[in-house]
Amino acid sequence: MCTLSNHQEICSMGEAQVAVIMIPFPAQGHLNQLLQLSCLISSYGLPVYYVGSAIHIQQAKVRVNGLNPLAMAKIQFHDIPIPPFASPPPDPNSQNKFPAQLQPAWEATPNQREPFGAYLEEMSHKFKRVVIIHDPMMSAVVQDVGSIHNAESYIYNCVPAFSQVSFFWEKMGKPFPIEFSKELPSLEGCLPEEFHTFVALQYEPSLYRAGDIYNTCRLIEATYLNLLEREEIAGNRKCWAIGPILSAVLSSSANKPENKHKCLEWLDKQEPKSVIYISFGTTTSLSDEQIKEIALGLEQSKVKFIWVLRDADKGNIFDGQDRRAELPEGFEERTEGMGLVVRDWAPQPQILAHPSTSGFMSQCGWNSCLESITKGVPIAAWPMHSDQPRNMVLITEELKMGLVVREWAQRLELVKASTIENVVKRLMASEEGKEIRTRAEERAATVRQATQPGGASRLELDSFIAHITR
Repeated sequence: MCTLSNHQEICSMGEAQVAVIMIPFPAQGHLNQLLQLSCLISSYGLPVYYVGSAIHIQQAKVRVNGLNPLAMAKIQFHDIPIPPFASPPPDPNSQNKFPAQLQPAWEATPNQREPFGAYLEEMSHKFKRVVIIHDPMMSAVVQDVGSIHNAESYIYNCVPAFSQVSFFWEKMGKPFPIEFSKELPSLEGCLPEEFHTFVALQYEPSLYRAGDIYNTCRLIEATYLNLLEREEIAGNRKCWAIGPILSAVLSSSANKPENKHKCLEWLDKQEPKSVIYISFGTTTSLSDEQIKEIALGLEQSKVKFIWVLRDADKGNIFDGQDRRAELPEGFEERTEGMGLVVRDWAPQPQILAHPSTSGFMSQCGWNSCLESITKGVPIAAWPMHSDQPRNMVLITEELKMGLVVREWAQRLELVKASTIENVVKRLMASEEGKEIRTRAEERAATVRQATQPGGASRLELDSFIAHITR
């Protein structure tokens, strides 16, 4: 394992000899994690190349969410063309909340295999070793790594170890080796058939990887990481748990007056620990009917709120206008001073880090969960698709730092205003909420320490850098 004392040695030897290429999956929660990791790895003095289509590179750049501009300046971006793809709007009235509108963009990605192979060949002549870090969903694109003698690839996993290992175990048809206080949510309704087909294309190419990286922390997920490291899953591959990576690459420049988002200015005027933040990420669109119930529930709770109300992303986020969701008549006037509705891109890490923020109603995407865990903000969990139902169990049952808004089994039902009001009050203004908040703050201290020099996650990152520059 590399220690911090030979960090400089890694930097000097790595610069000329090892290049790192990042291949993200074109969905926001994946694009940003690999951009964050790019900044982190480049801090070791290694050249990092972030590779994707021009549209998705631009998407990653315009939504940097507080990354250090100096770290960003070191990243080299390389455009690999993608065939034209349909970019339909999301359907807010669909009962299945999976972002099916992104499927055409995803299905275009295997066409990047050939141009990426040519780029990899070119890079292999410039460097002693080329290290590819890719999303599992981009395994088909990087599969020619095996034909390049001085290249090796690693999968970067954007979901928690808990959810990942539960999927593996079900796929193997084995009973899960750990007992839970309640049954795990069914996988039914999490992913549509078209996406399962796309995932199946990645399986064989994924076997060429040399190891696995996880954006999680061994101090909170050791049990599940140990299971993922078992031979029947990992084979003889190495695993590194290096997260949460975002806390290590955030910049303070986002809070300078000239860069400050209006919602942060609004938060500055609120009392400490008085505001709940509501956001369902970049892949969820809610029906007008559900939006109305949330609005009424928030209004009746009398709890201060910031609500990010935007539609889910399209495959090309720069492609035309998005739907502007309707709020109940007079809602914003009636809640003026008590709440703020944000309809553009919001700086979520800074909102969660703000001293006035004390709760987060979330779909439980892993990015949002990690940002919440790092900042010690408890979650009102409302999963919508994919790994989110299992992530909810990790947050509410295992880490005990959240409440359930709606169980996965009731996913087709409208969540009423009275439920929203009840959950918000329990989280923000009850003894139960206070206990959950205390646990969340304890988790935050543990996890933040792990990413500091000498901490568990930092040592694993040092170990990974030592491995690829060996």
